[in-house]
Amino acid sequence: MPSSLTYPGVYIEEIPSGIRTVTGVATSVTAFVGRAQRGPVGEPVVLSSFRDYERNFGGLWLDSTMSFAVYDFFKNGGSQAVIVRAFKKPTTTATDGSTTSASGVATFTADTLGLSAKSPGTWAANLLVSVDYTDRTSDVSAEIAKNLGIATSDLFNVAITYFAASGAVTERFVNVNLKDNVRRVDRVLEQKSLFVRVTAGSDGNPTLPTAVPAASTANATTGEVGVRANTGTALDSLPLTSTEYDFSVLDKTDTVNLICVPPDTRGGDTANSVYSNALTYAVKRRAILIVDPPAAWSSKAAQDIKTSDLGLTGPAARNAVVYYPRIRKPNPLRSDLVEEFAPSGLCAGIISRTDTQRGIWKSPAGIDAALYGVDSVLPKLSDSDSGTLNPMGVNCIRSFPASGQVIWGARTLRGADALGDEYKYLSVRRLALYLEESIYRGTQWAVFEPNDEPLWAQIRLNIGTFMQNLFRQGAFQGSSPRDAYFVKCDKETTTAADIQAGIVNIVIGFAPLKPAEFVVIKFQQAAGQSS
Repeated sequence: MPSSLTYPGVYIEEIPSGIRTVTGVATSVTAFVGRAQRGPVGEPVVLSSFRDYERNFGGLWLDSTMSFAVYDFFKNGGSQAVIVRAFKKPTTTATDGSTTSASGVATFTADTLGLSAKSPGTWAANLLVSVDYTDRTSDVSAEIAKNLGIATSDLFNVAITYFAASGAVTERFVNVNLKDNVRRVDRVLEQKSLFVRVTAGSDGNPTLPTAVPAASTANATTGEVGVRANTGTALDSLPLTSTEYDFSVLDKTDTVNLICVPPDTRGGDTANSVYSNALTYAVKRRAILIVDPPAAWSSKAAQDIKTSDLGLTGPAARNAVVYYPRIRKPNPLRSDLVEEFAPSGLCAGIISRTDTQRGIWKSPAGIDAALYGVDSVLPKLSDSDSGTLNPMGVNCIRSFPASGQVIWGARTLRGADALGDEYKYLSVRRLALYLEESIYRGTQWAVFEPNDEPLWAQIRLNIGTFMQNLFRQGAFQGSSPRDAYFVKCDKETTTAADIQAGIVNIVIGFAPLKPAEFVVIKFQQAAGQSS
């Protein structure tokens, strides 16, 4: 009712409908945890292309299986990735005169200006930093100095060159200074440089020199103008342990649907302890862990392969999937020499591509799940091999003459026929996780609302509308909504005792689409029949 009725007549008032939308969450945001050439440690970085990965983490690197996994992910249809760089801190002091700190971050000095790399690792040994005053006498510099309220003699330039394998990249920052203004050198480098920052003191604040640093001079040995950084020991090559794989960092991201942990080294395996921690986190985030097959499986007969080798058992294995064998593809860093790689990143890309083209309820397998950029798979699996591995919950990567390399399996690690798990199929499990996460987020509004029939009716309407939209898209079995799903929230699900305890119970059921694994065609001879 209007707040006050002051005159005889008609009053208009808008009343809230009570309809709240349940919005479906993203389905294929893929987290990669592993070694990278450079980039932040302990911070998840969201990327939408491999170009973003090159800019933030240095691109393809021989010592990083993760870099190739991310490349395969985007090449095969991946849309969004979250990168967590794992790094092992050094435990020894360098003896070659380098200035590597205990954190593995390289430091170097351009006259009085102390700088440090923005991330740890030996990549910083390829940095060259120089200081010059070439623009100090220009009209632009004079104008900037006037606007900042400083003298032109306070201005200097900083150039950073990174000698990457693909070519040199140079950053140049002109007209920076040491005064308290927007062009102060530490502020400019922190915000705009990909490679360096001003070294921080024990209090965490940048340590600025009291005098403008002198212009860099040429090195007598190399002739380079500037100062080289050097990390000393090959810190990036140290073996990673379960300690370096911190999955809790992903808590800082809104959504994670798939998790990939490529092996520490090419030809090696990800430790079972790492996979165990990753699976625990995947269950917590309603995500799927994509497991790479052990290298030893490639030399075994199909009947000798055991999923128990992975150490992932119990109901949690519903949230894990393994693809076998490893793939062979050209390595751009070795003149396109065909080499073996782990398939997890590539398979994550296929899953993302299937979600986009068909929906999360479609199994990411079959002729449509062709692998891009793959030369071959070894060993080459036969129908008999597939018939042995599929009932164990091992998804095969097969090679067919017309289709090339395709994913030929759609089961979780609980997909063994002997287990009889209701979530044996990957598409069914992912659909359930999608519904759980979407409805979890879409019902937050109900907390602290009066626990009575009006609330229950709103819940039924909101969730029912969401489920109906999915039914129209073909996400469920059944010719009618009644056959496909139900949403129940009433006095039968929420008793008087529940109301007293502040509990509202919602029961949701759905009829999932299950993949047609076995297509049986029966032929009968029709002889002697006349029309």
